[in-house]
Amino acid sequence: MNYLIILPVVTAFLLGGCIAGMKFETTEKLNKYAVMAASLVSFCTAVVLISMGGEHVVLFSFNDALEIAFKVDGLSTIFAAMVSFLWPLAVVYATEYMKHEGGQQKFFTFYIMTFGVTLGIAFSANMLTLYLCYEMLTFITLPLVMHNIDNRSIYAGRKYLIYSVSGASVAFIGMMIIMSVAGNTEFVYGGLLTNVSENTALLVAYVLMFVGFGVKAAIFPLHGWLPGASVAPTTVTALLHAVAVVKAGVFAIMRATYYLFGAEYLYGTWAQSVVMAIAVITICFGSWMALRSKHFKRRLAYSTVSQLSYILLGVTVMTADGFTGALSHMIFHALMKIVLFYTAGSVLYMNHKEYIRDVEGYGAKMPKTFACFALCSLALIGVPPLAGFFSKFSIATAAVKTGMVTGYMGVAALIFSALFTAMYLLQIVVLAYLPHKDFETASLTKVKEAPKAMTMPMVVITVTMVVLSLFSSQLFSLFEIVAKGGF
Repeated sequence: MNYLIILPVVTAFLLGGCIAGMKFETTEKLNKYAVMAASLVSFCTAVVLISMGGEHVVLFSFNDALEIAFKVDGLSTIFAAMVSFLWPLAVVYATEYMKHEGGQQKFFTFYIMTFGVTLGIAFSANMLTLYLCYEMLTFITLPLVMHNIDNRSIYAGRKYLIYSVSGASVAFIGMMIIMSVAGNTEFVYGGLLTNVSENTALLVAYVLMFVGFGVKAAIFPLHGWLPGASVAPTTVTALLHAVAVVKAGVFAIMRATYYLFGAEYLYGTWAQSVVMAIAVITICFGSWMALRSKHFKRRLAYSTVSQLSYILLGVTVMTADGFTGALSHMIFHALMKIVLFYTAGSVLYMNHKEYIRDVEGYGAKMPKTFACFALCSLALIGVPPLAGFFSKFSIATAAVKTGMVTGYMGVAALIFSALFTAMYLLQIVVLAYLPHKDFETASLTKVKEAPKAMTMPMVVITVTMVVLSLFSSQLFSLFEIVAKGGF
C-alpha cells in the first residue's frame, strides 16, 4: 500500500513539532528553519499530487464502514495546491512580522503543524477522516488565535473554540444520519444516494452539515468568531481568513454537497433553497458590516464573511457551472484576500496604525504595498480583466440558469455586494493615494516601505493573481473538469 500520500502531513507535524524542542541560537536561524520546513512540506505535497491520483490508502480501519483513509482526486488537488503555494510565502512574511509580536518559537511550531492538518483535510477520502482533521484544525489553530495571551486574545480564542466545536457537533449529527442510510461516508462524485428516494431526514442531515461546517465558513449568524479573531497576529488572520480555517469549512461543504449527498439528489429540494438563502443573506450582511467598520483588519474580516458566501452560493447552485465558479472564487479569493490582510499587517508593523483613516497618504510612502493592495482590491471588486470578475460572473450565470427565485436573489446579492465592496475597498485606495488638500504630508516623514521579507510575498502573490487572470480560460477549463468529477 502506498503511504506516500501522508508524507506531507507527517513531515509538517515532525518539522513543526521539532521547533518546540530545539534551541535556536538566533531568531534568524529559527526563521530559516521555518521557511525550510514549509518549503519542504510544499515539495512533498507536489510529489504526492504528481505521483498519486485516485489511489485509496487506508491508514486505519475500525470496520467496513469506518476508515481513516486518504486519496488524491481533482478537488483535493486544487485545494492542496492552493495551500502549498501560499503557506511558504506566508512563513516568509511571518519571519519579519513576528518580530513585532514575539513568541516566534511557539508560533512557528503551531503554524507549520497547521499546514499538515490542512493537507490532511485536503487528502481525506471520506467524511470521517475529514471530520477528524477538521476538529484537529480547530485545536491546533487555537494557540495561534490566542498568541498574545491577553484578555482580548483569550476572549477571541474562547469564542473561536465554542463556535467551531459547536458547529462540528452539529455537522457530526448530519454525518451520522447519512451513514445510517448509506452505510459509509466515502467520497464519491455524485454522492452515495443515487438509488435513495427523497427523504426528509437526509435533507435535514444535509442542512445540519452545511450549517455545522458553515461555522468555519462564517455564515450568518454564526460568523461572530471571525471578526473577533482579528486580534491575532496578522500572519494568523491572513491564513485564517484566506486559506486554512475558512476554506476548510468551504471545502467540507463542497465534499458534503457533491461527493456525499450528491447535487442531483439535493437539487430542487427545500434543503437547497434553505442553504442558498443562507448564502445570499451572508453575502449582503458581510458587505454591509465591512462598509460600516472603521478598523482595517476588522473591515477585511467582514469582507471575508461576504466573499466566502460567494463560494457557497456557487456550491449551493448544485450544478457543474456553479461548482466551477465556486472553485475559481475559492482560489482567487485566497490570493486576493491574503494580500489585503498583509497590507493591513504592514501598516501595523511599520507605523502602529490600525484604522482606515490612518493610511491617508501612505500610497507614496509604501508604494509596493499599496500597489499590491490596489490591484487585489480591484480584482476582489470584480473589475475585468482581473480574476474576481470571472469567478463572480461564472457564479452569477450559474445562479440565473437555475431559474429559481433563490438564484435570482443570489444575482441581486452579488450586485449589491460588488457595489459595497467597491465602496469599502476603494475608500482605502483613495485615502492612500489622494489625501485631502489640507493634509499635512510632513506627518508622514517616518512612514516607509515594509521590509523585503514582507513585500516580496505580496508582490509574488499579486503577480500570480494577475497571471492567472490573463490565463483564466485555461484555468476555468481545469475547474470544469473537476466540477464534473474529473481527475
